[in-house]
Amino acid sequence: MASNISERIVDDMIAHGIDFVTSVPCKQLAGVIEYVGNNDKVMHVPSNKEDEGMGLCAGAYMGGKRPCIIMQNTAIGVTVNTLATLIQYYQFPLPMLISYRGELGEPVACQVEMALHTKALLDQLHIPTFHFHKKGDEAELGDILKYTQMSKKPTAILTDAFFWRTA
Repeated sequence: MASNISERIVDDMIAHGIDFVTSVPCKQLAGVIEYVGNNDKVMHVPSNKEDEGMGLCAGAYMGGKRPCIIMQNTAIGVTVNTLATLIQYYQFPLPMLISYRGELGEPVACQVEMALHTKALLDQLHIPTFHFHKKGDEAELGDILKYTQMSKKPTAILTDAFFWRTA
């Protein structure tokens, strides 16, 4: 069932102009990453680290692409400098599809600590944040992607374990 929602998410991304995606491996988002990687309508460039991925997205945007990064919230701390001094400063619209590890339903205890800081860090950076927690929340993705392009800001789309179980 998760692959069905993964396909819908990627299809919505493509329908709203996303044509470049970079990703860092993530178990929760594995279906999305796999579908992106197998889709010839999107250039997929895997990245070793989230801040490197943001650099790839900045270059893609300057080259005329509409980028998206797929990552875990556990790396938000690693990306703070890149978000502030590159993505936000130069007003690159960057949707960030983020697995929100450490929330309700999280099976791995060590993921909880970063979940306590994720929304506060995003708020401190003034990054609009949307939380997919239950089936149907993904219906907002198109409007979020339109908002991201219109505002020329990064946006965070948090998808938690409960969302992936119910989707």
